[in-house]
Amino acid sequence: MNGKQLEIGMFNRSRGIRILATLAATMTIFSMGCEPPGSVAAKIEAKTAAANSRTFAVIPKGTSHEFWKAVHAGAVKAGNELGVEIIWQGPAREDDRDDQIKVVEQFITKGVDGIVIAPLDDTALIRPLKEASEAGIPVAIIDSGVKWDGSVTFAATDNFEGGVRAAREMGRQLGGKGRVVVMRYAEGSASTTKREQGFLDTIRSDFPDVVMLSDNSYGGVTLEGCVSTAENLLDRFPEIDGVFAPCEPVTVAFMRTLDQAGRKASTVLVGFDASESLVDGLRNGKVDALVVQSPFAMGEQGVSLLVDSIEGREVAKRFDTGCVVVTRENMETPEAQVVLNPPIDQYLK
Repeated sequence: MNGKQLEIGMFNRSRGIRILATLAATMTIFSMGCEPPGSVAAKIEAKTAAANSRTFAVIPKGTSHEFWKAVHAGAVKAGNELGVEIIWQGPAREDDRDDQIKVVEQFITKGVDGIVIAPLDDTALIRPLKEASEAGIPVAIIDSGVKWDGSVTFAATDNFEGGVRAAREMGRQLGGKGRVVVMRYAEGSASTTKREQGFLDTIRSDFPDVVMLSDNSYGGVTLEGCVSTAENLLDRFPEIDGVFAPCEPVTVAFMRTLDQAGRKASTVLVGFDASESLVDGLRNGKVDALVVQSPFAMGEQGVSLLVDSIEGREVAKRFDTGCVVVTRENMETPEAQVVLNPPIDQYLK
């Protein structure tokens, strides 16, 4: 091959390469015309999100009290921030152990990625929660404990300490002496049992001049039952200086019955939890103090800590969500407002 032929050959080869490049560019432009700009990246992002998305079942003790709405809102907040779909389902009544067990079993069958639960019984829920764990579904416990150590974490108030604080507030308001009644909530409820025990132990040890008139009556899980028990106690004891109510329905029941009986002026009422009616009662003198938990933080931390565990981060077995003793004197402080007015409507629209 002479120099002229070599030059022509190299030209044709170069021209062919340019033609192939042009065809490739044309095909790329054509394919882009079939899909909007950015659609490929969007598809990749969507696939990645789908691969990382999770569904958690959040199971309360019940669904009728304001407390559980705050738990729900906190769970939704964490779910929104962490890309977790929250399915909220629980029994209508807080004594329906069988229904809560069925709810857990349903979510095991559905194969959710995690369960956050407030067990309404510290023993009855052991079997289904163990089955969930054995099926590869991690469990986070909130609000009330269970006699099982297989959960990822337990996010709740230190309920015994809450009872201690309630007793100290009662002793302070009574000036260290008086006649007191405790109405218990429901047998098997670990959270309220610990509050009741913290209260009773502290009254007996720190306030020897406070007489316990009754500490073995149960109101039950409905407001109607609590009102009936409160009325019975007021009938049995015509002179009561103080009442401790360990949860929302018991506190509401005594707020109403003391007011209706015209006995509030002579009786100190220290309750637990906060709802709109209880906060109004505190402001209007129908309640003297409330030990207020942060149910919003329980829902938020239950979901958040479960995600941390799934993603391999170290998680504490016990997470204290705290409580605050709120009175008329401090109810407008920032510390009190955080627990009195959680942003429920923002997340449960």
